[in-house]
Amino acid sequence: MTYKDAGVDIDAGDALVEHIKPLARATDRPGVLGGLGGFGGLFDLKAAGFRDPILVSGTDGVGTKLKVAIEAGIPDTVGIDLVAMCVNDIVVQGAEPLFFLDYYASGRLDVDVGRRVVAGIAEGCRRAGCALIGGETAEMPGMYADGDYDLAGFTVGAAERDELLPRADIAAGDTVLGIASSGPHSNGYSLVRSVVARSGLAYDAPAPFAKTSLGVALLEPTRIYVKQVLGVVRATRAIKGLAHITGGGLPGNVPRCLPAGTRARLDARQWSAAPVFRWLHDVGHVPTDDMLRTFNCGLGMIAVVARDDAARVTKALAETGETVHEIGIVEHAPGDEADCVVEHADSLWRS
Repeated sequence: MTYKDAGVDIDAGDALVEHIKPLARATDRPGVLGGLGGFGGLFDLKAAGFRDPILVSGTDGVGTKLKVAIEAGIPDTVGIDLVAMCVNDIVVQGAEPLFFLDYYASGRLDVDVGRRVVAGIAEGCRRAGCALIGGETAEMPGMYADGDYDLAGFTVGAAERDELLPRADIAAGDTVLGIASSGPHSNGYSLVRSVVARSGLAYDAPAPFAKTSLGVALLEPTRIYVKQVLGVVRATRAIKGLAHITGGGLPGNVPRCLPAGTRARLDARQWSAAPVFRWLHDVGHVPTDDMLRTFNCGLGMIAVVARDDAARVTKALAETGETVHEIGIVEHAPGDEADCVVEHADSLWRS
């Protein structure tokens, strides 16, 4: 027997690597040394312009949004999601993403699908300004069914020591700004898929909430905030803290950038949730508390600023193309833990 008889096609893997090389080269940035093919990726922090850097790293996947991509036959954008979920996590600490590595695994390697997935990863890196300097492709028959694939990613960024976030001066009276999401991003898709099953719709059917198919609408990629947010952080010096709204929603993520003994009080009447959230809520009869803890509910990122800086930071973010709202305040709270409460949340599901 050969390795190919056992289900692993080395030639297919080599062919995919040849497709990946130009995609990776297109993401090069200052600091990258060498190219694909070595056992490790090299990066020169000095060449990237840092004087006193602190490294910040993050890793994540795409979750069961991959099942939507697989069943809809649309693998082109989940790579953007993969990059987004990693780089958005480190930008909230004031870090500039420098490079990215991916892990792509399948039961049987389909070179065309793999190429389309990695093209999405390269596009995500381009949007984030980081370089795709390496990765791993694994063909594992028996571990994954034919047609299934999995993704994981890892990014490393850097921030100057004196520019790390959150800052220590976040305090009661500060303003909370909300930056709009592009949809559910890459969280809550086990619930999304259950709602789709309840609806009886196929992924190629028209979406009830968008002018496209249901599959395309649900695969809208996660918004990458890196260049916009970092630019405003550096230009205004006014953003005290940031939170990436992922699994756990607003209640689970906003407190991660707040000091102990404070609470963010948010007013849901100050922003709008995209129609997809209303559809999920209505068709799935999903309780509001579950919606808030599962989805971003229209806000992919929040920023904390001093009250006097709120207007100019809002203006600066809007000038980058972001949709921004003043959504609440930071206040004192009892106890030693930070907290977040969302008032009038039911208004998000009303047309």
